[in-house]
Amino acid sequence: MKKNILIVLGLLALILPGLATAAGPGVKLDKADIDVTNTASLQRGAKYFVNYCMGCHSLKHARYSRLASDLGLNEAQVRDNLIFTRTEDGDKTAIGALMANAMRVKDGKEWFGTTPPDLTLVARARGEDWIYTFLRGFYLDPSRPFGVNNTAFDNVGMPHVLWELQGWQRLAEHGDSHTAPVFEQAESGRMTPAEYDQVVRDLVSFLSYVGEPRQTERKVIGFWVMLFLVVLFVVTYLLKKEYWRDVH
Repeated sequence: MKKNILIVLGLLALILPGLATAAGPGVKLDKADIDVTNTASLQRGAKYFVNYCMGCHSLKHARYSRLASDLGLNEAQVRDNLIFTRTEDGDKTAIGALMANAMRVKDGKEWFGTTPPDLTLVARARGEDWIYTFLRGFYLDPSRPFGVNNTAFDNVGMPHVLWELQGWQRLAEHGDSHTAPVFEQAESGRMTPAEYDQVVRDLVSFLSYVGEPRQTERKVIGFWVMLFLVVLFVVTYLLKKEYWRDVH
């Protein structure tokens, strides 16, 4: 038994350093502090995503019609403001279609070195705080193809698509898993830092919703299930005492 435990510990000692290296340097994540129940924030996030992100990134597991019903929009609003793609026949994409973009796979590989990923599940895979930190972490780096790098994703292969809102910033101090990086504003954007942070929160809220549209309902159902189990435990315990009273 002791030999088996030593073997397992030895394997872990070999594996864990490799995992740490694969994960890359740590970065202190900023708290997104989002609210997926805020319909107005989700609507703004949908607007920003379609206008700034959807040219390269798709949401292939989400439908425009579901978006309309969940975000309190009618079909006309979605068709006029959120659907800009067309079918192979030249017709405007139907509201019941999935949220795919018009970029061809081979074009993405040629322009960016790899096809930009679908972002339907990015909030579940990376976490809301990571996305929030990533969208605020672009800084000028002349050595990169698009002139920018990112503190959360070193040597990122995408441009800073929100630059006109945030402006350009330089990295003054590199952070680590405990200390946030320090930026210096090189050129102001159309928004103040506080306004830009709100834009990012809206985007993160929207991506969090897309990754799990029923998360609010799930949490409510979970609360009532746990409450039921607590009541059931009390009743079961009292029944157990009653049944075993004469035995003891």
